Amino acid sequence: MIDFLENVYEISIAVLLLCSLFYVRQLKKTKKERGLSSFEQVMYVVTQIGIMVWLGSFLILTYGVNA
Repeated sequence: MIDFLENVYEISIAVLLLCSLFYVRQLKKTKKERGLSSFEQVMYVVTQIGIMVWLGSFLILTYGVNA
């Protein structure tokens, strides 16, 4: 049961990451067309930071040095 929940957790992270990437792509397109509102600009920055933080933590946890 725990293995199943871990798999569901990992799939949910993958789905959230994929949705975040598509959202950033959509915001880039909107930025080129008309510019972003202040809320959209904040979401653009926060989403990019979140993706980078996740990527960094994933790489450290996967390939990092054991303390």
